[in-house]
Amino acid sequence: MTLALALLLCMFLGTHGFNTQHVIEPQPNFDAEKFAGEWYRIGLADESLLFAMFKNQLKVSKGLLVPDAMGNVNLTMWTMRPYGCSISVYSYEKTDVPGEFIYFSKRHKITKDITIVETNYTDYSLVLKYKNMDKEYTQVALYGRSSILRPDLIQIFRSFALSLGFSEEAIVTPTDVDPCPILEPRNTAEFREDKSAQSPNQSVFGTENLSKV
Repeated sequence: MTLALALLLCMFLGTHGFNTQHVIEPQPNFDAEKFAGEWYRIGLADESLLFAMFKNQLKVSKGLLVPDAMGNVNLTMWTMRPYGCSISVYSYEKTDVPGEFIYFSKRHKITKDITIVETNYTDYSLVLKYKNMDKEYTQVALYGRSSILRPDLIQIFRSFALSLGFSEEAIVTPTDVDPCPILEPRNTAEFREDKSAQSPNQSVFGTENLSKV
């Protein structure tokens, strides 16, 4: 196989099925302060092979989003591990466009973008990771202020993911809720993981860690 043909094949596999003509814009007049607070990831769309392997393990997970004085945001996520609840901390840098952030992925060795596509701040938000539309990198996540799966929010999420070209099999809305954080710390081992870039079950903005993106 020639190098040119191999490159074309890689490009095809990376974008096949996606609607690359879809123009993604962030939430108009995005307000980071209103967006701050607790969010639950209640839906995820991901076409990667890794996600396909582990999607049945996906749970509704809780995160806390806190903006800093510079306009960047810090996200704390809780995940149950065999040793107890782990705490993962993620940092995302603001861009010149309100509602768009970037971070460097240590896992994939590239800079990725995060776009807050739609939110009403009080109930739900749609978040797109890597709008360059790549099978291994692009994800759509649905977040809610509650862990309860409301049918109307699920429909908004599914319709958006399908419009981008995600397959039905790649769209997951888990029903099991991750028990972390546990309010009585003495009953669990809390382990802190500082992650300004990612690993596979990541969350309010990504799930590189299934992962979580």
